[in-house]
Amino acid sequence: MRRIKTGDEVVVIAGKDKGKRGKVIRYSTFSSVVVENINLVKRHTKGNPMQGTPGGILDKEMPIHISKVALVNLTTNKPDKVGFKFLEDGTKVRYFKSNGEVIAE
Repeated sequence: MRRIKTGDEVVVIAGKDKGKRGKVIRYSTFSSVVVENINLVKRHTKGNPMQGTPGGILDKEMPIHISKVALVNLTTNKPDKVGFKFLEDGTKVRYFKSNGEVIAE
């Protein structure tokens, strides 16, 4: 089980986009994630009329290391650490370390 999953709201805590928030789109590798509108680069692409793709300079989201993002606690609206615990019925869940609130899956 991962501390940060696809679809989670995260905030960047280090780097050029520090303080920006976004949703996790996908995992790039085991230790890096792609977050919407974070770590944008200019990509020069050649158009392909057969596929209908335009050419030009496009903005593209690049992966960011997972240690540079933190999960946002929606009750406090701040970044928070994530832990794991087992409930009484034996299911493993993620929870916020600051207030012990279980993260909704």
